[in-house]
Amino acid sequence: MPVRSPKLRFVAVATLLILTGLTGCSAGSTLPDAEGTTAPQTSNNAETPQGLQRYYSQQVNWKQCGDVIECATIKVPLDYADPSGESIELSLNRRAAEGASRNLLVNPGGPGGSGLDLVEASVQVMFSADLQKAYNVIGFDPRGVGESSPITCQSDAEIDEGRQENLRAWLPEDQDQIIKETDDYAADCAANTGDLLGHVDTVSAAKDMDVIRAALGDKQLDYLGFSYGTFLGATYADLFPQNVGRFVLDGAMDPKSQAADLTKAQAVGFEHEIEAWLAQCIDSEGCPFSGTVESAKVQLQQFFAQVENEPMTSSDGRTVPIIDFVNGFILPLYDNTNWPYLTQAMASAVNDGDVDTILGFADLAADRQGDGTYGSNSSDAFTAINCLDRPMNADEEAMGEEATELMRVAPTLGKYLSYGEIACDVWDHKPTGKAGALKAKGSNEILVVGTTSDPATPYQWSQSLAEQLDNATLLTFQGHGHTAYGRSNDCITEAVDGYLIDGKVPAPNTQC
Repeated sequence: MPVRSPKLRFVAVATLLILTGLTGCSAGSTLPDAEGTTAPQTSNNAETPQGLQRYYSQQVNWKQCGDVIECATIKVPLDYADPSGESIELSLNRRAAEGASRNLLVNPGGPGGSGLDLVEASVQVMFSADLQKAYNVIGFDPRGVGESSPITCQSDAEIDEGRQENLRAWLPEDQDQIIKETDDYAADCAANTGDLLGHVDTVSAAKDMDVIRAALGDKQLDYLGFSYGTFLGATYADLFPQNVGRFVLDGAMDPKSQAADLTKAQAVGFEHEIEAWLAQCIDSEGCPFSGTVESAKVQLQQFFAQVENEPMTSSDGRTVPIIDFVNGFILPLYDNTNWPYLTQAMASAVNDGDVDTILGFADLAADRQGDGTYGSNSSDAFTAINCLDRPMNADEEAMGEEATELMRVAPTLGKYLSYGEIACDVWDHKPTGKAGALKAKGSNEILVVGTTSDPATPYQWSQSLAEQLDNATLLTFQGHGHTAYGRSNDCITEAVDGYLIDGKVPAPNTQC
């Protein structure tokens, strides 16, 4: 996922791109009383955690909310340390397959990506026909995201205003203003969201997944998670190894990596992908850069420097500063089939001063609609979840050293990914998580999928996760772009389908 606006600057662990939003999806289920007498017990035989009987005895009450989509809600505790306290609501949807006996829970990434949108808009394009026939595909918005008790921070107009400010965190003269605005943003999130803001961590979301499993009546959970969804899935597997069914983790995060290490690896990944795109660009008609890849990269860097000092203006009158320009530039790098569109967009910007296509990419990344409204709260959820999941060192000297290193290893984008720690330093809620290996000891075999030239979740992260997990196999796609299933080749599709549908694990070190 692209770089955030000044108040949300630290780099995202990328989400799958969902192009169509979900609307009008709402149905209810009844939470039983403390004795669990309202809803009948589900058929699953997994152990119920102490004190959570009233949540684990729910059943999903599906209701039609579209031609082929059904929707429901369930309840989960706001705070798992206090299960008798306040509850919140999670939204689910599903594409039911005639005769299917298995449920597949899915997550598109983020953090902040909507599983409802994935099921509504992308399953028929991404998932094979065989997989769609074998499973009821279940989507959910994790706590704080989308339709599930969402985090709320600022108005659409305020978001637009923030995106148009030319604040550059790597310049000392801009840092005080960034800190002030980030502080204001954090205060808005706290005022508009309340106690939920401190309980949207990944561990809590993983515990929610086990409540979903029980409500579906499944003894074990089958799951397909992309990008951040691999961290969510691995966290679940580590908490509930006995409840792991068939798990696919595609485009893995590395749970062991500190926040600064994640940013650096991602910066290097995008730097390499820029070089690969430029190699294609300079051999194609209409490329605004010329010469060797290295000279073309210098030209690109010089153009970025120009935008830093002189933000561009779109045809609708919006200012496009460097951070929003980079947001738009990054988006097509997630899938190499989109590289020709990036070439066209950059040619318009460089040759004609026309930034509309790049801004359109940035709007897509931010989920800004044509009428100026924002279709999701993904940016807010991204910040809140990340600030809880990993400690970040906002010491001025440490951030400066990290920025210097980012610019060394990724001279094109490094500076734009620096000083992200500011976003969490002023957050009211301190981190509850920390970096560390996830082992899922005793689980069924888990399939980890990695792409060798994935810029957003570098391949070494998938290798690391597969090594950490007690029982995992690594499947490799040799190619470019973010994640593999649904966008790569038949070899990946057949291997993943064979595992999810038939339970056949690919041979170790399978390369596609």
